[in-house]
Amino acid sequence: MTLYDWPRASAFGRVIPKSKIYEHAEANTSLKDLFVREVNQIIWAHKLSPETVNLTATKQVTEIQVIRLTTRTAVLDTTVLRAIDKAIPFPLIFEIVQAGRVQLIAAYKRPSEADGSRWVIGDYFHGEWLPEDAPRIPLPLALNMGALYEGLLEPLVAGQTARLIPGMGEAAQTPFTHQEAARLTSLEERIALAEAIKAQTREVERIKARAGRERQFNKRVAINAELRAARQELERLTGVNARTAMTNE
Repeated sequence: MTLYDWPRASAFGRVIPKSKIYEHAEANTSLKDLFVREVNQIIWAHKLSPETVNLTATKQVTEIQVIRLTTRTAVLDTTVLRAIDKAIPFPLIFEIVQAGRVQLIAAYKRPSEADGSRWVIGDYFHGEWLPEDAPRIPLPLALNMGALYEGLLEPLVAGQTARLIPGMGEAAQTPFTHQEAARLTSLEERIALAEAIKAQTREVERIKARAGRERQFNKRVAINAELRAARQELERLTGVNARTAMTNE
């Protein structure tokens, strides 16, 4: 994962008061306390728009906003991110800054098909932590704002999914099989597959934990059969030999 060299023309640099997020996200006391504990400052760092990146808008993506959060904690509750996403009616890319490190985080955000004034926000995908002074690369090549948004999200989706599966390591250029990659043409489909891999990986770990706690032989046999089935489904989703990649029982 890399950091992006956001265009100079897109620089916005406006501090967003937490009170504005509270107002637009209809924050309760619990959410406000979470912001106080975890967030130091919220900066509207960049506005990627047709005027600043010279790309035409699409129906779903007219602008992309880059929000820079300096945090007090190493782990940021995604409830904070979701509140900011709810408050700002554009697709967002977050740069999380903590103790000299930077991490990119984003969720796939799109207008609701039922009500275009509302936004649908998916699961959050996390990039790796990098030094704050790490080299930055130009934005992905794109023909329009929608394609740029996909180009920014895809490395996060692929990288997080690869990290979920022990043994894939640096060799995992994509979590998808060649057959799946050829079939999946939309960002929605690729994200749906990534979320399925995430859920199935958690299911494998849950069953492994049950097997480790079970002492009765006959029950262990049944749980191990369930584990084999879960691993086979993970193999189908990822296209790798997940059974040998996972830690042995």
